[in-house]
This record gives sequence, structure tokens and C-alpha cells, in this order.
Amino acid sequence: MAALKAQIQAQALIRRAQAGGAMAMVLQKGDPDAGLIYLKVLRLDGRADLYAPTRDMSGARAYRRPLGDPPPPESEADAFLDRERRMDPDFWIIEVEDREGRSFLTDPVID
Repeated sequence: MAALKAQIQAQALIRRAQAGGAMAMVLQKGDPDAGLIYLKVLRLDGRADLYAPTRDMSGARAYRRPLGDPPPPESEADAFLDRERRMDPDFWIIEVEDREGRSFLTDPVID
């Protein structure tokens, strides 16, 4: 079974967030077919959760929180994304604004 294209995944994530009452937008477009998708969730208090794509033990798509919990200042999330951009600039960044910190991801988050 073929994986969904990155552009379709990004659009679906934005729609789920908007349907849940959050604001969501594309900050950076990556490869429309195979680009990785990073998610930044602004909590509207100066902090941001960051979700980075990964694989679980079986090889299935998942996400991890590279900056851990509790959510760090938004500037730390931006600095992480800048470092990633220097290594591979062809990825997506989706930003969600949600006071509750909901990610709207359907893939599991591995801690």
C-alpha cells in the first residue's frame, strides 16, 4: 500500500485542527510527495510543543517530541527547526495555535 503524499497529510492535519476550533497554517512547504512534516503547536503563552517525524519499532510512522515535556519557549522550537533546515531544507512545518496544546496528529507520539 502506497503512503499518502506529504501534501495530503499536511492538508488533513490542518483540516483536523480547524475542525477542532484551532488555527492552523503551513509555515514551510516541503516536497509535496515525500517531505517530512514537523508540527509546532503554539500554546499562546510563549511556549510551543514540537513534534518531529520518526518511525516506531515496527517501522510505522510516528512522532517524537525532541524538546521534551513541558513545552519549551517558542524560540527553542524555532532554533531546533532552523538546525533541521540547515541539514535538509525540504520539509514541511505546520503550525497550530491551540491553548490546550492539542496536536491533532493521528500517528502515535513516542516519548
